[in-house]
Amino acid sequence: MPQTPRAEKAEPHESCIRDLHSQCKGNLVRVHEELLKDGAQLSYQALTGFCRRHSIGHEPKKPSGRYHFGPGEEMQHDTSPHLADIGGGERRVQTASLVFCYSRVRFIQLYPTFNRFICKLFFQDAAEYLQGLCGRCMIDNTNVVVLRGTGKDMVPVPEMEAFADRYGFRFEAHEKGHANRSAHVERGFDHVERNFLAGRKFTDFAHANREAIAWCDRVNSKTRRELHASSRELLATEQPSLKPLPAWVPEVYMLHHRVVDTEGYVHASGHIYSVPFQLIGRQVEVRESKATVRVFVGPRMVAEHDRIFSFERRRVTKEEHRPPKGVVGAAKLQPTPDERELLASEPPLPDYAKAVKKLGSTRWPMALRRLAQMHRDYPEKPFLDAIKSASHYGLYDLDRLERMVLRNIATEYFVAPFDKKTRSNDSEPDDEG
Repeated sequence: MPQTPRAEKAEPHESCIRDLHSQCKGNLVRVHEELLKDGAQLSYQALTGFCRRHSIGHEPKKPSGRYHFGPGEEMQHDTSPHLADIGGGERRVQTASLVFCYSRVRFIQLYPTFNRFICKLFFQDAAEYLQGLCGRCMIDNTNVVVLRGTGKDMVPVPEMEAFADRYGFRFEAHEKGHANRSAHVERGFDHVERNFLAGRKFTDFAHANREAIAWCDRVNSKTRRELHASSRELLATEQPSLKPLPAWVPEVYMLHHRVVDTEGYVHASGHIYSVPFQLIGRQVEVRESKATVRVFVGPRMVAEHDRIFSFERRRVTKEEHRPPKGVVGAAKLQPTPDERELLASEPPLPDYAKAVKKLGSTRWPMALRRLAQMHRDYPEKPFLDAIKSASHYGLYDLDRLERMVLRNIATEYFVAPFDKKTRSNDSEPDDEG
């Protein structure tokens, strides 16, 4: 039967509806109220349906596009926060994911946080798991990789750009609001939350990441209906087009410069590691890699620990780093090089250094180091004058002491000398005058 054409009740009021929609700032409830005041006979549902069909306050839906990628052409990377049961309770973790756009093979890992150091560790693990990487990595505009700019104007951080060059790929960012450009990796996070994390409990992050790799093996081995093959099978055909792994890759580590505290420990990434007690007050170099934390004095390694990867702050102590029984007091009384330098200086600096150490609590090595550096940098007389004044008034704030030293230097070294002869000649009138 042919359809009987039916006129819409709101059609005679179309121009009025458009004007009211603009005046009422898009509130259709107010538009309906004003129409009823003007004598229109139509329901609110008829008004909203009319507005949808005639694009009043509703933009027409645009068809989504489709991107086609060749083997080894592009991979997509992103992170997403999730809740995971780790260590006996739900924790907020960052799930990092990497997806190859051609084969759709996926690699995920869980981390307590995500920074440039962990980002490099993640790509290193992904390259070993997938035995290669694509030539282009599409990311969102994250500050982990982006130095400035967005989209095509994005400039990566030199540190991350150098890391990408090492593996033969480059970072690119999609435009703001164009999340569909990285849909392959975005779509997978829902699967991670509803499948991998659902009902699973992990003892620690190492256990969680081992389970994540096993889950990726199962997911990548399943046949996908839209691909007519499994991701593993497509990865085998994509493998010749991938960027091969470098013959040698230097170890990825994060560098910290620390001063050993009075208890013989150094702090790195929220955790505390022991070092030999003879290094109390000394400056050391801490290299934090994926599995280890190593402590160096110059080129010599003095301590090594397994890296802690957890939310809770932990203290790791090795027995060989502790002094033998009966010499603990001697170890604490042993002066540091900066302290020896200050004690050998002219008075009243030794007494002032002792007071700074006494008031510095467990951070006295850093205070003495700064005081010794000021002694080396500034002229002796203005520095000792400031020390005398500070000792007299009981001022042991090194920031205030440094301001006093600079004021002494400014009044003593940067004042032009007064030349009486020149001044008298300048005051005499000229002969011609």
